[in-house]
Amino acid sequence: MQSINLPSKPPSSPHPILNLSFRIFFSASAVFAVVMMVLWSFVFTGHTDIDAQVLNPLYWHGHEMIYGYALAVVAGFLLTAVKTWTGVMMPHGYKLLGIFSCWLLARISWFAFGLGMTIAGSSISLLYAAAVFDLLFIGLMAFVIFRAVLQVKQYKQMGILAKLALLTLGNGLCYWGIINADMSTTRVGIYLGFYLIIGLVLTIGRRVVPFFIERGLSVTNAEGVKETVTLRNSKVQDIASLVFFLAFFIVDLFYPNKYLLTVTALGVAVVNIVRLKGWYHRGIWQKPLLWSLYIAFLGMCLSFLLYALQPWLGYAHSIAMHGLAIAGVGMMTVAMMTRVSLGHTGRSIHQPPKSVNVMYILMVLVFVSRVLLPLVDMSHYLLWIMIAQSAWIACFVLFCMSYLPMLARPRPDGLFG
Repeated sequence: MQSINLPSKPPSSPHPILNLSFRIFFSASAVFAVVMMVLWSFVFTGHTDIDAQVLNPLYWHGHEMIYGYALAVVAGFLLTAVKTWTGVMMPHGYKLLGIFSCWLLARISWFAFGLGMTIAGSSISLLYAAAVFDLLFIGLMAFVIFRAVLQVKQYKQMGILAKLALLTLGNGLCYWGIINADMSTTRVGIYLGFYLIIGLVLTIGRRVVPFFIERGLSVTNAEGVKETVTLRNSKVQDIASLVFFLAFFIVDLFYPNKYLLTVTALGVAVVNIVRLKGWYHRGIWQKPLLWSLYIAFLGMCLSFLLYALQPWLGYAHSIAMHGLAIAGVGMMTVAMMTRVSLGHTGRSIHQPPKSVNVMYILMVLVFVSRVLLPLVDMSHYLLWIMIAQSAWIACFVLFCMSYLPMLARPRPDGLFG
């Protein structure tokens, strides 16, 4: 008797925002970016009850920007991109809600800790709760990606999985250091997480920035002829960037030496400036979804130059670090979310909301005010910080106003996604 292959049941979810991970994680990360920066402005000026003997407020801020905001964007991107790369359906509906809930509960615990709330008379209890949910979140994300990669034998994606495993280790070190009042361990965990996120941005950016530029500039002209744009890429550049960045990462975190720091940071900057030169096309300036990616990568290169010069010019290490964070985490994630959200909700990438230009300009203002202005005028440092915080908040408020409605609605073409 011949078997009959019945068509598989199409995927569904209780709400469009749970269709694919980019919808819920991009939405939540944008809201979180606003709330987190507002709260940080109070923490920074000493208007909360966070116990500095338990946790340095700067580390509280750093942890939540890396393992809260940045990792949510990474989850939204990876759990969507892996579906495209492998063809394997990623968690949606209630399964996706379960993964997201772990992230959300960890963030609520950190907020409560920052506001000085207690559970069972101890603020440390909040950190235990946050640790369980945070590590469960990263673990579940890594598991579903690993399962998909294994299913189709795409072993080239193992590098991303290795970074997720190290992110889990870094987050674990943060919690271990806080709970055991070991600030040095907490610092290692935070910087490990930060540089791993930057490593992910460099890895994923190498794939998607030239791809997005090629797609964004390749059009059919009036005669019906496809005009394509092909950008240069080099395996040698990929390897050199990875080697220099790995060396820089190790030197800055574990073996501070001004000569090695300068050589390695300069190496990363030069390799990626050469890479950017190969990606350049004058047409990007007509497309905000493209120039934003380019400017973000350029900001990362400038930040590595600031790392290289810092031991010799004597400005604070945190200026170079914040430059890398704003360009590589802030600007790059906003640029990615605005582009990916359009494409994956069935909307034209050639007609983004008009507000995207303002968002990108605001993020450039964050970089200028937080990184460049303190280099030339430290006497108004607090003012520059306040301007940067305000511009960051305004950028993500605009994102929420422009993108949350489309992320919460079904695709116009009726497809699942």
